[in-house]
Amino acid sequence: MSSNDATTLTTLANGVRVIVLALPGAGSASVSVFVRTGSAHEGAKLNGISHVVEHMAFKGTRTRDCQRINLDAERLGAEVNAHTDKDHTAFHMRGLAGDAPAFVRQLGDIVRDSTFPDDELERERRVILHEIADDEDDPLTLAFQAFDRECFGAHPAGLPVIGKRANIERFTRDDLLGYVQRQYSGANVVVGVAGEVDAAAVLDAAEEAFGGLPQGEVNALAAPPWIGGIATRRLTGSSQTHVVIGWPIASLVDDDPAAIVAAAVLGEGMSSPLLDRIRERKGLAYYTHCSADVLGLWGQFVVEASVAPEHLDEFCTEVLALMRELAGGVGAVDLERARNQLAVRALRSAEQPYRRVEEACLDLLFLDRVRPREQSLQRLLGVSGERIAETFAAMLARPVAAALAGSLPRQALRHAEARLRG
Repeated sequence: MSSNDATTLTTLANGVRVIVLALPGAGSASVSVFVRTGSAHEGAKLNGISHVVEHMAFKGTRTRDCQRINLDAERLGAEVNAHTDKDHTAFHMRGLAGDAPAFVRQLGDIVRDSTFPDDELERERRVILHEIADDEDDPLTLAFQAFDRECFGAHPAGLPVIGKRANIERFTRDDLLGYVQRQYSGANVVVGVAGEVDAAAVLDAAEEAFGGLPQGEVNALAAPPWIGGIATRRLTGSSQTHVVIGWPIASLVDDDPAAIVAAAVLGEGMSSPLLDRIRERKGLAYYTHCSADVLGLWGQFVVEASVAPEHLDEFCTEVLALMRELAGGVGAVDLERARNQLAVRALRSAEQPYRRVEEACLDLLFLDRVRPREQSLQRLLGVSGERIAETFAAMLARPVAAALAGSLPRQALRHAEARLRG
């Protein structure tokens, strides 16, 4: 057990780590359970099972049915939620700080003792199939799914989190139970709590709720190699072209903030080069966005937009030109803007218990430590313009990954593909 005035970190005998982040004056608390398993751990035959498990975890346990799970939380005024990502699954409750130990126990019941009733599975199967149908009707979602495949090829990191329709139709209760038995073990679980809470009471609740998990082995995952390539998909009835372009960047394990600052330099705010040139000066898109998506073992620098087909080639031309310009040097004003925007974002995040828990849990899962927030912010703000320029140059030296979906006239597509391939 280790602690300071703000943080208490304890490892249970079975490897479960419990972190309590003291937030004096916070009347609410966030409690999350992060499990090191997601779609990148599945492979093609199991693709989507982590997401199904996440849905089904709330549909009944050994002692509570679905209705009781919801009522127990809502009687305390709490919100319950969950999400699945490529490298983790997480379950959350938010409510009054004094109820944090109860949230830990309730989440423990959901994570450890879900029974996945057959009748509930059939109902939830239909819900997830509707969710897949919604994705299939969304050109930008289809573009992102194709983009991931171009980034990582056959590696499971290239598979969609939501899963394949055929798998969702096929999974049985035994499949879910077997997956949880293999993946949900003490070595892969972090319990995080943030708020003005009683740390000792939280730890007692965590021991009660999670102390019986088998320790197991770490769910090891090989970092995916970057492949690169261009995927296209014509969609009948679409009047726009949806574009996703990206390059590889450092992962959370690499702990290199340069790409995060680079994304802010290129595309944070209306005065950024991306928004100013693409939208304000040239009118090529209403929506365009840039992000540095940093996961445990890989990262993606992503530029996305929805454009008129006749503007596709010019959009790609301008994005690549901006990348090359920034590889040649970053102006002092752009660097100042990006740093201050990131500082404000970090301060706002520090005021949100849920964000504090998420950051700490992911640090523990992938770095085996929790980075001090002030130190992380100073490292972020200390990234130099020269380092950012080097980051853009390094990205441009790697194969681009891109996906284009929607309206794709042949000539516009041919020009855009040639532009992206260089």
